[in-house]
Amino acid sequence: MNKGHKETISTRFISTAFMVLALAIFKPFGLEMWQWQASIHLLALFALGLFSCFLTEVILRYMIRMPRSYDRGISYIISRNLRFQCINTPLVSLLICLYRHFAMSELVEGNRLSLSNYLETLVIIAFLSFAIGLYWRFKFRNKYLAMELEETRQLNEELKKMQEERVVADLESAVPDSGIADPIQQPTTPLQQELTLAGTTNESVTLQLSHLLFIEAVGNYVKVSHLRDGQVRTDMLRATMKQMEETLLPYPMIVRCHRAFLVNLGQVEQIISHSGSIQLLIKHCQESLPVSRSNMAQVRAAIKQEESI
Repeated sequence: MNKGHKETISTRFISTAFMVLALAIFKPFGLEMWQWQASIHLLALFALGLFSCFLTEVILRYMIRMPRSYDRGISYIISRNLRFQCINTPLVSLLICLYRHFAMSELVEGNRLSLSNYLETLVIIAFLSFAIGLYWRFKFRNKYLAMELEETRQLNEELKKMQEERVVADLESAVPDSGIADPIQQPTTPLQQELTLAGTTNESVTLQLSHLLFIEAVGNYVKVSHLRDGQVRTDMLRATMKQMEETLLPYPMIVRCHRAFLVNLGQVEQIISHSGSIQLLIKHCQESLPVSRSNMAQVRAAIKQEESI
């Protein structure tokens, strides 16, 4: 059994125990009439609650296709927990309602199966589910944010190391093997490679690879932000992001961080985690580019790949 399954079982066990504890304290459904037998009914309700939780987990995982995963972000976890409650609350209410009818109606006439019986059970369980949901939402949010901050810290360390190693490698490649520089033909390092970006019209932008900051999609155009003479300059080209991505495919430092942005990792000053979202702070212009969840793995892989080169 892996860690995720153990955590799911622990979460459902604690939630169900909280529900049964609340029922034991407030004694709805005529539980006070059963004296010592009430403990047996509470154990039975605990078993029904666990069964309902795991049945709901199966529905979410295999029918709605929402497995439990922290990798998809906090919004996914919150959305999944909300759907869990929407399914589990009516289901466990129905199971308890049936149990009241078949096992607890002998002394309490109000436990007979009826619409009012079900609505009463639903209101009680919905209130308990709301209280339990608030607790787990707070706990999971804190846990996820802590994980995200740690991941961001590690990525920043790897990013700085990758940038330093890239600069050192380019400086070493600029020195000829003979140790004597050719005054006529100076070697060109990868960071000094000239790059020409062209659109569907005659316009084009020529720049050094290391001077490219980012490319942004703006309607039918793309905005190319780059350095020229130490200043940040933007040029507009009539092109699509797909065209730009294909042109920049040979350069692993240039990655898609969002559907509207291509970024040069060599010009990223810092990776920032803010309110559950990841952003890239760009050097020279202090722009912050968003990183979508679907592209985060690509950014992470590019940093690790460049570091290993």
